[in-house]
Amino acid sequence: MIYDDDNLPDRSDDINGYEKVDRYNPELIESLSGHYKEVLKQLGENPEREGLLKTPERVAKAMLYLTHGYDLNPREILNSALFKEEYSQMVVVKDIEVYSMCEHHMLPFFGKAHIAYIPNGYVVGLSKIPRVVDAYARRLQVQERLTNEIRDCIQDALQPIGVGVVIECRHMCMCMRGVQKQNSVTTTSAFSGGFYHEKTRAEFLHLITSKLS
Repeated sequence: MIYDDDNLPDRSDDINGYEKVDRYNPELIESLSGHYKEVLKQLGENPEREGLLKTPERVAKAMLYLTHGYDLNPREILNSALFKEEYSQMVVVKDIEVYSMCEHHMLPFFGKAHIAYIPNGYVVGLSKIPRVVDAYARRLQVQERLTNEIRDCIQDALQPIGVGVVIECRHMCMCMRGVQKQNSVTTTSAFSGGFYHEKTRAEFLHLITSKLS
């Protein structure tokens, strides 16, 4: 999808004083652009008019970026930064930004993820947890599956005492079309191990809803 291979040519533009470098598979971009050009025609648009001339290519690149999670291995992300540590209290990373695409309508949903685990001999570099969220979110998704996939990946890689995941998102397929409820928020949760205990789960939920003074 998106490639960092040094053998691929750089596509660089000097924009507002900084260099922007995009690396994509040129053949894939060309193929997708052709399809998007046909979509514009089917919608009644003229893809040859000035404002739409580069739109098929832009959309192709955008879609490849929005779904680049297919090229990432979340388990390897966690395995790259595991550290032996005798810490056995809850570790919480909250307010992780989530951006994903609904697989039913290919419209965005976005919000926040709150993740906790109780170490069992190993901790993971804190930045790796948001990276795992991105690796799964940057795919065509449903929020329920996304929540479970994050939980299962952390559980399998770290073998902690337990994992807790809560995700809150707004879905454009509900806000922009269909029922058109602009202020609705969908919350999903997934737990394992020690987080099935009411006291532990209550502590987690308290930590993600409270603010530091």
